Amino acid sequence: MHALRRIEGQVRGIQRMIGEERYCVDILNAVGAILGALKKVEADILRDHLDSCARAAFTSKSKKNRDEKLKEIFGLLANLRK
Repeated sequence: MHALRRIEGQVRGIQRMIGEERYCVDILNAVGAILGALKKVEADILRDHLDSCARAAFTSKSKKNRDEKLKEIFGLLANLRK
């Protein structure tokens, strides 16, 4: 995934910044950019999961499948809010 390779490059950049003893605020801004990029990746993966796996479970005739998928989604959302 292109976004993850870009994030990987940003992390290497922060390692260099720390090694060069760059200004802390610049490093913190770079960390914030990475966190934002990771949140976007997280949202994209969740959207894809809901659109494919969850949609399949909710359109199935199995109440057990739907209940399990709903429980999984509630768990995911709880973890994402941490």
